[in-house]
Amino acid sequence: MNDEINYKNNPLHGLSLKNLLIELVGHYGFDILYAYLNINCFKINPSIESSVKFLKKTDWAREKVEAFYLYQFKSLPRATTEQFALPPRDRIIPDGDSPGEPTTLSLDDAERLQAKRAKKSAERGQNTRNHSNSVNKTAERSEDNAPSRPSPTAREAGASSWAGWKK
Repeated sequence: MNDEINYKNNPLHGLSLKNLLIELVGHYGFDILYAYLNINCFKINPSIESSVKFLKKTDWAREKVEAFYLYQFKSLPRATTEQFALPPRDRIIPDGDSPGEPTTLSLDDAERLQAKRAKKSAERGQNTRNHSNSVNKTAERSEDNAPSRPSPTAREAGASSWAGWKK
């Protein structure tokens, strides 16, 4: 790794997970964090200690909270494609970019965002189902062309459904 890279420009550099959560919860509260991040540690019996414990064990959730901290709380511009592939703590913030004021968030905005995400997810699901249906139809066509096997007799099938596989 290049020693000349300045990670100190990253607002997460030297910031503990507990202090990060204290800042976020102090500014937004657990309700807003749950509404935007959809992580249950902010909804079910929320506390700083239990959230830190969960986030330390769960990489995807910790990275989601750290990205929220960088791009919502610190109002930094979105990361480039190359930087986005890295975990938030490893991202390099260009020298010209400096943290700004926290973004104002509300539960109403969170509901609109969740509805937008649900619509997008449903569209992706529809595309996936269409793809899987075409795959299934292709498989059915190939089965139609396959040579037929005689069905097992009652004695061969017996009580076990695996009996037909003995041949």
